Amino acid sequence: MVLMALVPLHAFGARYDLPAPLYLFLIGAGAVVFISFLLVLRRPVARQQPAGDDVPPVPNVPSWPGWLMVVVAVVMVVGGLFGTQSTPDNIVVTAFWLVFWIAVPISVAVIGNYWPYISPLNVVARLFGTTPRMPWPGWLGYWPATILFFLFACGELVFNGVTTTPAGTAQVVLAYGIVNVVMAYLFGAETWLRRGEVFSVLFATWGRLGYFRLGAPGRRGFFGGLTRPFEASVSRLTFVLMLLVSVSFDGLLATPAWKDLVGRLPESLRPGSAGYTVLLVLVFAGMVLLIWALFAGFAAAVRAVGHLDQPLIEVVAGLIPSLVPIAFGYLLAHNFDYLAINGQLLLHQASDPFGMGLNLFGTVEYEPNRNLIPTAFVWYFEIVLIIGVHIAAVVLAHGYLGRVARTERQGRRAEWPWIAAMVGYTMTSLWLLAQPIVQEGVTG
Repeated sequence: MVLMALVPLHAFGARYDLPAPLYLFLIGAGAVVFISFLLVLRRPVARQQPAGDDVPPVPNVPSWPGWLMVVVAVVMVVGGLFGTQSTPDNIVVTAFWLVFWIAVPISVAVIGNYWPYISPLNVVARLFGTTPRMPWPGWLGYWPATILFFLFACGELVFNGVTTTPAGTAQVVLAYGIVNVVMAYLFGAETWLRRGEVFSVLFATWGRLGYFRLGAPGRRGFFGGLTRPFEASVSRLTFVLMLLVSVSFDGLLATPAWKDLVGRLPESLRPGSAGYTVLLVLVFAGMVLLIWALFAGFAAAVRAVGHLDQPLIEVVAGLIPSLVPIAFGYLLAHNFDYLAINGQLLLHQASDPFGMGLNLFGTVEYEPNRNLIPTAFVWYFEIVLIIGVHIAAVVLAHGYLGRVARTERQGRRAEWPWIAAMVGYTMTSLWLLAQPIVQEGVTG
């Protein structure tokens, strides 16, 4: 077996020398989004309010695909605990943190929420949670799913020295399987899956983007599930905002500014120390609070300028669906190169999933090509993608404000603060994405 070097998490290929200063790309992207806003501003809006549950009931479907996935999960746990602990040579880490944590959400956001039809968590929850033993407290809301998402994101980004080893990943999967059983037993499968089970809530959220509704409310077509507001609760809206924050936080850690800051910290706060781990958790939590403050502030401005009758929390809940395409665009753009590079590990791992000396498909000697996709292509793909999803956000916000404002004129006035947020976020997103892959300068 070839001994492969570990491909770093979110690895990138060679840096790309920009043909013009970065600020010109940022200004140009912001200008395109602003022009799209001017074009959308006069677009007529249907005043009918959309209906449907935020997270719809989990469909009762044939259970054999879920049980098949249970078998796969058990094999993965055993292989992670007892197979080789060389990360590139054990499929468990790649299968969970690359395929399940990143590739599956992207596919759900494109296709629709197919997860309930294959989820091993659903069939196990229904096995143990046929009858609720206690009611779900109203104050609990979506906090279990929100906290669990925060912990999984920290597992990928903060505690990855442990959680992204084969044994560490297997322990994460096993521990969450136990949590799923206990919570379904206490609160019943249906309530737990709709409000507490993190992946059911996560994929129901991403599924609003997908082309097919697959039993969920909304019209067929891309973004068809985003005309409905989210539940106007702090727990649910925090969950959705963390889709943005988790990727932005990962992008922040890749910036030269962050690395320069870390280099100035005392030894007790340097990478590898317990202090640094605590610092990262605090920065992540701080970014959640910051983005809440920013978008709540813009929503308050929208409400004031448009003289909207809805309470502020409902205005936030109505506007936040327009942020989901942005979260998807950033998720795909940020991980595009990572999926292309680290995804190649699957070719090696398929022949010998747990490092047992096999060569089932003759690909055990394959090593990832770090320059499979030219960095210039990645950069321009990211520009087009980020601009596109921000334009989609402008259209969705226009539809919401046109429905809830008293008059069309007030609805149009209400859009101006939000477009300021969209232009600013477009430029910020591209700046973060540019940091690890491009360098300024003029080629000649």
